This record gives sequence, structure tokens and C-alpha cells, in this order.
Amino acid sequence: MNTLTTATHSNWINKVPEITLIFWIIKIAATTLGETGGDAVSMSMSLGYLVGTVIFATVFVAAVIAQIKAKAFQPFLYWTTIIATTTVGTTLADFADRSLGIGYAGGSTLLLALLFGSLFIWHRSLGSVSVNTINSPKAEMFYWTTIMFSQTLGTALGDWTADTAGLGYTGAAMVFAVLLALVVVVYYWTNVSRTLLFWAAFILTRPLGAVVGDFLDKPISAGGLALSRYSASAGLLAFIVISILLFKHRAAEKAH
Repeated sequence: MNTLTTATHSNWINKVPEITLIFWIIKIAATTLGETGGDAVSMSMSLGYLVGTVIFATVFVAAVIAQIKAKAFQPFLYWTTIIATTTVGTTLADFADRSLGIGYAGGSTLLLALLFGSLFIWHRSLGSVSVNTINSPKAEMFYWTTIMFSQTLGTALGDWTADTAGLGYTGAAMVFAVLLALVVVVYYWTNVSRTLLFWAAFILTRPLGAVVGDFLDKPISAGGLALSRYSASAGLLAFIVISILLFKHRAAEKAH
């Protein structure tokens, strides 16, 4: 690595948040909002999955560009970008699974391959996929691409578990909640790679949010609560905003 690149990396400010309990709480709320918000645009507004994907993909690209250009960690900008990944993930997964006829199993398999491929290329290119090494525009691009794949995978995986596997929304939510609890146990009682556990938890929170979102807005006859997608989305957004305002958010420490 030349001197200029080293200087650039050493001066680069980490613009992703420190991983704390409130981070995971907001992440689950954001993934749930992604489901209700994505469905509100594609289904309640009758725009369809393709148009919904185009809309949210545009928001996602704009948010990522703003995030990369930012001079410091900005909580509202960061979580706006996360929400953009969850909404585009919802409509994109639904478009692939339903409109293209790939199905939940096919969609989940394809997206899992894309996710692992993104992590593999990221690691080969920069040597680490830890959030503590997001120290360049290239690392940020890998970070947000990987997150987008994980959010899309989570939608397909959540639908597959709740519908195809026949567990229903509450049953699927319990499955993913238990898996997340196991990740927590492994975190506190083993020396398994913290980076591996972070990505495992990050991926698992998405299908959890997806099935919780479906539980909130799907008809009672289908096992949901039949809440308005608009009101559910507004309530979740308000919760996220309040959480950002009430709790202190710091950037993750840079790896040395």
C-alpha cells in the first residue's frame, strides 16, 4: 500500500455506528418498517413490485452516495440508508419470488449466493469485513452492497419460512428470535469471531423483521393483525426517530 493510500485510510472517519443494544433494537424496527413500507408502496398503492423496486432503489442509491460523501457519522443519514436497503430488499425479493416465478426457495438460494459472494470479494479485496475497518469509499461500497443483499435475502427467507414451511408469522418469528438468542449465547460464552457473529445477527434480524411486519399488516384470516400498512409504517418510523433522538450514537472505533 502506498503512502497516499495509507494516509487516506488513516484520515478516513468511520461512518457506521458502534454495535450496541440500541443498534439492534433500531435495526429490527427498521427491517420491520422495510416490510410494511415496501408492501405499502407495491401493494397498498397498487404500484407493483417492479415499480416499487425502482422507487426504492433510487432512494437507496441516493442515500448511499450521501453516506459516502458525508464527512462524519450522521445517525439519521445512516439509518435512512438502512431503511432504504430494507424497503428495496422487500420489493426486490417479492419481484424475484413472485413476478419472476423463482419462488421463495430459489430466491433465497440465489440471494444467499450473492451475499456470500459479496463478503468473499470484500474480504479478498480489503482483507477484512469487520465494521471497524470501514475506512474508505471502497469499503463503504462493499458494506452497503452486502447489506442490501442481506436485506433482500431476509425478505425471501422470512416469506419462505412463514408460508412455504407453514410456520405462520408468529412461528417464523419465534424461529428467528431463537436463532438470534443463540448468536447472543455464542457471543458471550465463546471466542467465535465477532465479525462472523455480527453478520449472522445482521442477516437474521431481517427475516425476523419481515415476518413481524407481515404479522402486523396481513389479514386476520392469514394469521396477521390486519393493521394499516400506512399506520404501522408511521408508528415504526416514529419509534426509530425517537430512539435516535433519545440515545447516544457513536461511530464504531477504527481498527488499528
